[in-house]
Amino acid sequence: MASAPNPWARFLLRRVMRFMISMAILVSASSAMIHLVPGDPVRAALGTTAPAELVEARRSALGLDRPLWEQTLTHLKGLFTGDLGRSIGSDLPVSTIIAERLPGTLTLALPAAALALAVAIPLGLSMAVLTHGGRRRAAEIAFTGTTGVFAVIPEFLLAVGLVYVFAVTLGWLPVAGRDGPDSYVLPVLALALGPLAGLSRVVRVEALSVLDQDYMRTARAKRLPARLLYLRHALPNVLTSALTIAGMLVAGLIAGTVLVETVFAWPGLGATIVQSIQQKDYPLVQGVVLIYGSAVLVANLLVDTALGLLSPSSTVKES
Repeated sequence: MASAPNPWARFLLRRVMRFMISMAILVSASSAMIHLVPGDPVRAALGTTAPAELVEARRSALGLDRPLWEQTLTHLKGLFTGDLGRSIGSDLPVSTIIAERLPGTLTLALPAAALALAVAIPLGLSMAVLTHGGRRRAAEIAFTGTTGVFAVIPEFLLAVGLVYVFAVTLGWLPVAGRDGPDSYVLPVLALALGPLAGLSRVVRVEALSVLDQDYMRTARAKRLPARLLYLRHALPNVLTSALTIAGMLVAGLIAGTVLVETVFAWPGLGATIVQSIQQKDYPLVQGVVLIYGSAVLVANLLVDTALGLLSPSSTVKES
């Protein structure tokens, strides 16, 4: 008699299949993007005064004079070989431009995500312990008020506010650009503060619920050390719900790099997509959108996998 399939293998297979379907939709949407734009994107990028011969030559070089089905197949084939087409404005390969700008975005997004997770989880858990049972009402009001404000402020306004206070008024940090370690402080904070505030609120609420559970009362009755009580018994149960929200917050953080890089004149993909939209360089927009979308899908896949590892009894068994 054949043994039943491993639940973890079924769970991982479902997540990978969802990821592949989402990637197929993303690729199809990005492939159709250049054909959904009204008018001639090459003429729009080169300007109305560009000679017709130059426009036609650029259209031919980009393959836009071929049938739609052939363009689609060429685009799909290029994705598997790393060929994302050529920029209309610079005539450089889109993959080359992305390879040059992607590290700039990663050096902001990864530290911001790490900072948000590293601070929000212990902060939310600590506030739950301090305010459990209605204690320290003033601290609770200060925490919920402060995090509530930072959680709803858009990254763009937060970035402008940080620049005004710490760069213009106090002169402690550079206004813009990437030149030295201190130039990372403000853009990373602008990206991290919103997700940090939102996630810490979720962690606190979940931790308060966990602290009221019977097994936590039993653990307290045994007079376990605080390290064991909160880190071994409370934290693992809090992380399951926290990571679900963290996946959405990280996705928002990735998207937030577009505006933050624009504010700080940061040489990354965010600034690149803004410039390419302004210049109507749709092949470049197409490639950057594909990279951003893929990053969000990969982040969600990693969060789902982490949830499966942390809570196999509930997450892995879901249909």
